[in-house]
Amino acid sequence: MIPTHEALNLAREAGLDLVEVSPTENPPVCRIIDYGKHIYEKKKRLKVSASSHVVSLKEIRIRPKTDKHDREIKMNRARNFLAEDHKVQFTMLFRGRERFHRDRAHVIFKSILAELGETVKVERTPSMEGRRMTMVVAPAKRPVRSKPVSKARPEVEQKKLKQAAPAEPTKVAPTSAPQEAPQPQSTEPPAT
Repeated sequence: MIPTHEALNLAREAGLDLVEVSPTENPPVCRIIDYGKHIYEKKKRLKVSASSHVVSLKEIRIRPKTDKHDREIKMNRARNFLAEDHKVQFTMLFRGRERFHRDRAHVIFKSILAELGETVKVERTPSMEGRRMTMVVAPAKRPVRSKPVSKARPEVEQKKLKQAAPAEPTKVAPTSAPQEAPQPQSTEPPAT
């Protein structure tokens, strides 16, 4: 244990900072480090961890007797998961004698794949595990969008279009006030 004033002197001599790492300990724990560098590295670690996208597995549960409308709702939810780049596991639960009708489950899974179409790839084909049949799909690779041909800014493009367009006729403001048309004078004497 070093007294505080000695630790501060050591930090000044090294050209570094004395940073309290663990204030709740008895005695408090301090370190001699470059505080600016420490903060920079901490932000860099946070940025790297935040930018990495974690692909998670979302589960959609259905049964062989699930109605068409209920299945459509679950399909919409699955599409949303796939749009967010998550994998989706479809799980079909069997009860009692439903286990003996695996062919019906395969038909339902095929219809799900047909409905999702080219937007997915099958990672795990339908397989039976105890009382449930599972299938895992993942979003298909999206084609890379090509960049626009023109790299110029939109304002520059607008100027080019205006210069290429034919000039519009301009209105010329009159130089003097417009004259009124002369009123015909009557030849009759004024009435008295």
